[in-house]
Amino acid sequence: MRQAVLIALLFISIQEVMGQEQSISHDRTSNFFDEIKTASMKYINLWNKDLYGPMLLINPQTRELFANEADTAGILKLNRNIYSGILPDNINIANTAINWNGKRWAMIMLPLPKNKQERINLLAHESFHSVQPSLGFTLKNVENNHLDQRDGRIYLRLELEALKKAIQSFSEKELRLHLTNALTFRKYRNTFYKGSNITENQLELNEGIAEFTGVIVSGRNKTQATTFFVNGINDFFANPTFVRSFAYYTTPVYGYLLYNIDKNWNKQITAKTDLTNYFIKAFNIKISTDLKKTIENISNNYNGKAIIQEELEREEKTKKLISEYKLKFVDQPHFEIRFEKMNVSFDPRNIIPIEDKGTVYPNIRVTDVWGILTVENGALMSPNWDKISVSSPVKTEGNKIFGDGWILELADGYTIENNGVNDNYKLTRRIE
Repeated sequence: MRQAVLIALLFISIQEVMGQEQSISHDRTSNFFDEIKTASMKYINLWNKDLYGPMLLINPQTRELFANEADTAGILKLNRNIYSGILPDNINIANTAINWNGKRWAMIMLPLPKNKQERINLLAHESFHSVQPSLGFTLKNVENNHLDQRDGRIYLRLELEALKKAIQSFSEKELRLHLTNALTFRKYRNTFYKGSNITENQLELNEGIAEFTGVIVSGRNKTQATTFFVNGINDFFANPTFVRSFAYYTTPVYGYLLYNIDKNWNKQITAKTDLTNYFIKAFNIKISTDLKKTIENISNNYNGKAIIQEELEREEKTKKLISEYKLKFVDQPHFEIRFEKMNVSFDPRNIIPIEDKGTVYPNIRVTDVWGILTVENGALMSPNWDKISVSSPVKTEGNKIFGDGWILELADGYTIENNGVNDNYKLTRRIE
């Protein structure tokens, strides 16, 4: 299958959306570019590279975009000191890095956070993604479906509870204790799921290192950074799932604490670095060989009993939800759409793994040669990302096909038909 996949993660915290201004003036937009340019230059030694490069700020409602540079196709027009235009419909909108019209851009959705440090954090995070390949880091947003399982969630939550205490520590001894316990929970979690240490590490080398970069470039002092991490972790616990978003809350804490000791640690890692073992060595930590016994002794220091009970209850609710999704997208008649040259954007906070059937994305937008699919009520992505399934279509208006919470805008030359076997629908190319 010919496939060009852009996994554009719509990672916007509630704080970034609630209460934000929806209209952005020219002067304010210009000021946003100045802020990240100044911050990037101040912290140029972080990677020995200027993070400030081509950048798009886009209003997702109107698709109006603002840029600090021109594009090669002439879509962006100069307006005083910044550029503006309308993003074509076939380009997905997200906080991400994107190759578009001759350049590699950092794309960030408007409105930006009102808080300057949060704003710079976000801009620096996405700017890092735009220069990431030049630093030797491959772009991998792998799914960690084990973090939707009971034990995966329990020991991730315990790790994060330990990291909250580590970031609030007042002494080196206290810091080392909580870091040791955090990494112990991590090592124990990985014993439950074969290969989980590898997939977690891949996402942390991508999103975790990008978020660490954002935290440092934001210029927060110790008190502000502590508040940011603790509040962020507490908010993260409310997410429906952790499988794609956990790295925003693990690596940045370890990285920030290590940065206070060694300003150059991040320049010593590569795309092949095992971050868990790197942190263990860098903090000079010794992990017990009897993980199970150690876990039994320390869990209750981090709200262990309550976490375990909450996850047992969640597991029962999740089983019911998975059963409903399997009925909707597997057992009952549905509509399967195979990819040809796909780009996709989605919200990583609420996806739901469905055993070996794939993953349900409640909100997702797919563009391909066959058109544009917009989903607001769930779609099942196959395990190898070669097709997506939605509920059966209910009506057609011109080139638009409608279903339960989804719309498919078909390109010329494509149509849908019932396969005549099990009442499933499929997408086909019309023969003229």
